[in-house]
Amino acid sequence: MRMSRVLLMSSPLLLAAAATREGAGENAGGGAGGSPFASAVVSYAAGTGAASGFTNPLVALGAPERFSGEGLIPGAVTPFQPAFRPDELVSLGVGGSLVLRFDHDVTDDPRNPFGIDLLVFGNAFFTDSSFGAGMVAGLSAEGGSISVSADGVQWTPARGLAADGLFPTLGWLDAAPYATTPGLVPSDFLRPVDPSLTVGDLVGLGYDGLLDAYDGSGGGTGIDLAALGLASIRFVRIDGPPSPGMSPEIDAVADVAPLPPDADLDGDGAVGAGDLARLLSSWGTADASADLDGNGIVGSADLAYILSNWSGA
Repeated sequence: MRMSRVLLMSSPLLLAAAATREGAGENAGGGAGGSPFASAVVSYAAGTGAASGFTNPLVALGAPERFSGEGLIPGAVTPFQPAFRPDELVSLGVGGSLVLRFDHDVTDDPRNPFGIDLLVFGNAFFTDSSFGAGMVAGLSAEGGSISVSADGVQWTPARGLAADGLFPTLGWLDAAPYATTPGLVPSDFLRPVDPSLTVGDLVGLGYDGLLDAYDGSGGGTGIDLAALGLASIRFVRIDGPPSPGMSPEIDAVADVAPLPPDADLDGDGAVGAGDLARLLSSWGTADASADLDGNGIVGSADLAYILSNWSGA
């Protein structure tokens, strides 16, 4: 197990097949279910080298941590200062496996930012070339492979993506890189970072530049279901590495929230009579260009959205 600050504490091993912690974390989000985060543990097996005490799979349910170390070494979770407590992370070890389930289908939604549909949060962190200032020098991460499934039986690997990898968790948009108190402006755990960015793009950035790169996101490894040939999934499996020396830790998985629909249907730069006419001409149909709420039919909810965004033009 690799962390900048690690406190090993005893915690019983919970082999809680299909155990749930419903309603944990934030409830606004990408899916039609009660939570945009995983809500059930299907299975967990700690592998060789899994960190002692970090073997409670239930901690991977709900939202990622924003603040860690309460009562010990308190600190806001930032890309330089990850979550580190055993009630926040589950360790996999070599050959270990964790299977989580959502209470709804995570779908390939074309409105999702950058086409990313699923996020996996570990406890990777950036090393600092100017300690205290938050200057990205490199990435400390422990990998772990990701697979997804619609039914929990047939699995599709997300090749080339690490569960405990790039885009370490950012809890607050207004907290310093080593803040000891929470911020006031939370990041968005349902918004991905631009997946075209690489470690090389981030090395050398100061903290303000890194925040700009995150653009409001809370981080996490992003997965595009369309790139895997999938329309939807409900299960996520994370496997530990095959060889010694690494033990990924997992904090959470999230269903990405789609961007708000564009009420400017006629593209004139304003929301007004032309957009209303365009919507009414598609009333009762499945016209995707006017179906602003994505429910499959143009109707009253779409009209309400047009009116709520009315600019009078």
